[in-house]
Amino acid sequence: MPWTRISSKLKQVAKATLNPAIVRKVSQFGTSSRQFHSRPITISQPDMKIRLVPALEDNYMYLLVDEETRQCAAVDPVEPQKILDAIKEENCTLTTILTTHHHWDHANGNDKLVKLVPSQKIVVYGGDDRIPALNTKVGHGDQFKVGNLNVKCLFTPCHTTGHICYYVTSTSGEQPAVFTGDTLFVGGCGKFFEGTPDMMYSALVTILSKLPGNTRVFCGHEYTVNNLKYALHVEPENATTKEKFTWAKEQRANNLPTIPSSIEEELKTNPFMRVDNSAVQKHCRTSEPVSTMGFLREEKNNFRG
Repeated sequence: MPWTRISSKLKQVAKATLNPAIVRKVSQFGTSSRQFHSRPITISQPDMKIRLVPALEDNYMYLLVDEETRQCAAVDPVEPQKILDAIKEENCTLTTILTTHHHWDHANGNDKLVKLVPSQKIVVYGGDDRIPALNTKVGHGDQFKVGNLNVKCLFTPCHTTGHICYYVTSTSGEQPAVFTGDTLFVGGCGKFFEGTPDMMYSALVTILSKLPGNTRVFCGHEYTVNNLKYALHVEPENATTKEKFTWAKEQRANNLPTIPSSIEEELKTNPFMRVDNSAVQKHCRTSEPVSTMGFLREEKNNFRG
C-alpha cells in the first residue's frame, strides 16, 4: 500500500487542554526537533510522568513512568530508538509494552524494542493475537501494575476487533490517564475498519465517557485540527468547540502537540461522544444515538471542510 494511502488513515484526531502548569518541560530528547512532527513534551502528574514521543508522520508514542520505582512502560513504540533515548534521559527501567492495537503504525516496533533490551524481561500486553511480540493477552477489566501504577484494560473493539485502551491510576488516585490508541481521538474517533456504529457507541459512550471527567486522554495521532473543523460543521454554535479549535490551530502553528485532552472536554466538544445530544442528532436527522454514530462516521469519512 502506498505511503500516501497509509498516511491518510493516520490523519484524523488530537486536541487537548495543555495547561502550562502541567507541562514540566519541553524536551528535545537530545536531538533536533526536526526529527519529530511535534515538539516532544513531558506531562507530570501525581506519582507518574507521561512523556509524549512523536513518531512517523503524525503518531504519538508514550513513555509512562512510575516516579517512585522508576519503572516504565512504552505505549505503541513504533520507533523503538526514540523510546530508548527517552528511557535513557528519564533514567528509568523498561518493564512493559502497552499495545493498543495491531496496526503496523502502532505495533511494528515491538519486536525490535524487545530485542534492543535483552537484559530485561519485557511484558508485551495487547488484546489481539496479531500484535507482534505479544506475550500477555488481555481483555476487558484485566488489571496489572507498572511499578506502583495501576493499569486497567478497557476492551474497545471497532477500529480493530482487538483494540484495548489502558486506564492508569496512581496510588493517590488524583489524576487518572487513559491511552486510547485509535479508538478515541481529540475531537473524533477512529474509523470503523473492523466494527460497527454500535461497537463504537459502546466504546465511547458506555465505557470511556464513564471515566472520571479529569482523566487525561492520550491518543494515537495528531488529528485535532481536522477533527474540530468537522465538529464545528456538526455543531457550528458550540462555543467551547470554537475556542478549542482556535487554540488547536495556534498549537500546531507553533509545532506543539494538542495532547492531552480530558474526558470532560471530549464530552463538551467531540461529536462522537455527544451522540445523545439533541443538536448533534438534529444534524444527523435522527433521534437514535447509534444511528447518529453511524451517520457521523460516514460523513466524517468524506469530510473535506
